[in-house]
Amino acid sequence: MRTFIKGALAATVVAAALLTAGCSSDPGGGDSGGKVNLTFWSWSTNIDKTVAIWNKSHPNIQVRQIKIAQGDPSVTKLLAAAKAGSGLPDVTLAEYQTVPSLVSNNVLADISKYVPADLKNEYSEGDWSGATLGTDAVYGVPQDTGPMEFYYRKDIFDSLGLTAPKTWDEYAEVAKKIHDANPAQFLGTFSSADAGQFKGLAQQAGSSWWSVKGDSWSVNIDDAATKKVAAFWGGLVESGVIDNTPQYTPEWNNALNTGGQVGWVGAAWSPGVLLGNAPDTSGKWAMAPLPQWDAASPATGTWGGSLNGVTTGSKHPKEAAEFVTWLDSSTEGVTSLVKDGGLYAAATKVAAPALSAAPAFFPDDPDFWKKIGDINATTKPFTYGPNVNVAYSAFNDAFGKAVETKTAAAFTLALESMQKTTADDLKSTGFTK
Repeated sequence: MRTFIKGALAATVVAAALLTAGCSSDPGGGDSGGKVNLTFWSWSTNIDKTVAIWNKSHPNIQVRQIKIAQGDPSVTKLLAAAKAGSGLPDVTLAEYQTVPSLVSNNVLADISKYVPADLKNEYSEGDWSGATLGTDAVYGVPQDTGPMEFYYRKDIFDSLGLTAPKTWDEYAEVAKKIHDANPAQFLGTFSSADAGQFKGLAQQAGSSWWSVKGDSWSVNIDDAATKKVAAFWGGLVESGVIDNTPQYTPEWNNALNTGGQVGWVGAAWSPGVLLGNAPDTSGKWAMAPLPQWDAASPATGTWGGSLNGVTTGSKHPKEAAEFVTWLDSSTEGVTSLVKDGGLYAAATKVAAPALSAAPAFFPDDPDFWKKIGDINATTKPFTYGPNVNVAYSAFNDAFGKAVETKTAAAFTLALESMQKTTADDLKSTGFTK
């Protein structure tokens, strides 16, 4: 059910570009001798090496990187600084799902007037929508992304005469054949602890759970596309042909390594997870595009990803925007993000030369990253709302109960519960229908 909610929070997201913040930058953010000094909060691996490249080639705009924790701790620090009116860095890394909250709380600034008009051409529609919230504003430049793919044990598929499923109907058929051949093996699992994965599957099906128009938020988590996804996975769980074990548990990790799990709906960062959790199976897996709802119109969703944005506390938004544009779209910046940081950069065309070698876990697939790039180009757009944390928590609670019942009907009810909880939360923060 689509719920329209009006109020100051929605208006703030749209109007944030018009706000001029009076808070100051972090200590050390002032000028000295005509130089501009910027502070940069990030948790990315080896990002200091990338910053060093910038500082060497830009003596008049120097960046000081400060390591922060990923996830909720970083958001909490940013919100506290914005509320206090001081302490915001000039630039911060932010996960896509946190952007609406950071915009509505006046943390991220609109930098559309400082970035090239054609910058969006470097990114997939899905990644760019994460930076714009579907508006004309630009709240950051995409750094890395997680287009979703299907990973499977090719050796086991070959032994059963199976090929990677091209549609979700084929996926269900293959899942049954594998489980019938060996009841201890599953093609995958439905994890009620991974809302981001489920979001990506709904995104592939054409859903965007939130949208904003004028001063109205539209909350539509239980739309037809997401209902289709929930019913599909609920049916698989009910039939018993896939597992319902949460991912990233010792049990799931062991199943990947010993053959209990012979497939995974993962993302571009999955090779690293497989290398760490299933080292004994290196070279036995293959990657393919996600199974499709419409094979004639290939699409994927995302699971993970982040951008670098300029905060409203920066006294030098033009220079800060120049830095994030270089960091996430230049050859020098993107190459360092890939080679030094191990990221799958959102600017895939620029990153292509740095992604020429196959991942260690897929030594026999020299075109691995090229195929990822082709998949990424099919990413569907998705807009995150201002209370993603509430929606994700509601998913964990509702679908956690649904997987225990192992009925498709429970999955549909879980989706309705998730919609209601998310809409009610928006209303309770001052919105009215």
